[in-house]
Amino acid sequence: MATYLDFELELKTIEEDIISAKSKADEYAVSILEKKLNKSIKKTYENLDDFQKLKLARHIDRPYALDYVRALLTNPHEIHGDRHLRDDAAIICYFGYIGDQKVLIIGEQKGRGVKNKIKRNFGMPNPEGYRKALRIAKIAEKFNIPIVMFVDTPGAYPGIGAEERSQSEAIAKNLFDFSDFDTITISIVIGEGGSGGALAIGVADRLAMMRYSVYSVISPEGCAAILWNDPKKVETASKALKILPEDLKDMKLIDDIVDEPLTGAHRDKNEAYKAVGNYIINTINELKKLPTQERKNRRYDKLLSLGSFDCSK
Repeated sequence: MATYLDFELELKTIEEDIISAKSKADEYAVSILEKKLNKSIKKTYENLDDFQKLKLARHIDRPYALDYVRALLTNPHEIHGDRHLRDDAAIICYFGYIGDQKVLIIGEQKGRGVKNKIKRNFGMPNPEGYRKALRIAKIAEKFNIPIVMFVDTPGAYPGIGAEERSQSEAIAKNLFDFSDFDTITISIVIGEGGSGGALAIGVADRLAMMRYSVYSVISPEGCAAILWNDPKKVETASKALKILPEDLKDMKLIDDIVDEPLTGAHRDKNEAYKAVGNYIINTINELKKLPTQERKNRRYDKLLSLGSFDCSK
């Protein structure tokens, strides 16, 4: 059963009418209703506000990192553990092939269902998760295997244990080391990119966002609580934070936008997998044309330019 958001209820009604018309073999009604559905889809999704797009980024049926791994990778092999404490299930690491291209995929996994959400810590990695990601990325670096990272987290886990085990140091170490990798690196925000939890696997040659994804220094709920102490201000915070890919591309904080289906990845998963897979392969092929040092210089220059502004204006 599909899950509909509040602004999708009109689509739900039309789709239910189509099912009813098909059950009656009323082809004329089906044709009319399908035209009505297409018109409603265009009207709904071309006029979404920031908060509605945030809801799509968090949609319960939206594909997670493991879904992309299963859809895109052939001959997948998962690697576990940080070799210091334990294996953090909120971070997944898989070697495999996309077409003929061998890659390492590192992803933040939220989990589905109560037991799996708890196992994955709701997609909020502990320090050992980031240390696992870095350890395995260094294996890919050794063999010059391109690294693909899927960002999807509300943020790094803020628990006492995580802080005791140096959460901030683990994130900072990833930022430092990923910025200097020789191998090709690509990072894609597939859902929710929150704060340092996203940054830890967000330093790459190319940083992209899917059409209905968000990327911000803090969640809109956290922003509303700090600035206004009012949870009703979430919509205002969503707009003020500039969390959407179009805003971030205009500010040169990301490189590309992956054009997922208009109705969202959760309503057409196969097309979403295809769009992401094509983006990965095309980007790897493009980056392969650059000499290693030139590619690293471009990455370094891009990182240094973040937050820059012209004070003469």
